[in-house]
Amino acid sequence: MTEPPGRDEEEVHLFVERMAMAFAEVGFPRMAGRVLFTVMSADEPLTAAEIAERLGVSAAAVSGAVRYLTQFAMLVREPVKGSRRDRYRMPANPWYEATITKTGLYKNFIDIANGGVDALLGRDTPAGERVAEMRDFFLFVQEEIDALGERWRARRAATGHGDRADA
Repeated sequence: MTEPPGRDEEEVHLFVERMAMAFAEVGFPRMAGRVLFTVMSADEPLTAAEIAERLGVSAAAVSGAVRYLTQFAMLVREPVKGSRRDRYRMPANPWYEATITKTGLYKNFIDIANGGVDALLGRDTPAGERVAEMRDFFLFVQEEIDALGERWRARRAATGHGDRADA
């Protein structure tokens, strides 16, 4: 894979490393961040070997990272015709998709908290009130994420980006 002539590969490398570090500082696995931003900064899908070469790491390190990223819909895996290899690319809307995928977490928290509120006799006890407040917060966050997703899709469509296959 070659990138366009005149592209400053050192600056691209710094971008990848800086973004991976920024994501790591908020809990994202560092290697997954490096892989994500390497694929994002490529004009074409990349094989695991190409990602490893660009990062100067082992194929095993890339394998774990792409598994993590595909699980959260941050990368899409596609087979290479006539080969056992796969290529990885960004999905059409990775930030929205990953956020929506993660929001299953809030539904789980809400469901568990509902059971806790029942077990603690509702809001009639201090402990029940605390758990109900937590549940209400997660309900609020879920509703806001859903509304934010709708607004994001509308903005993308309004700017002509809503139909791109590989944004």
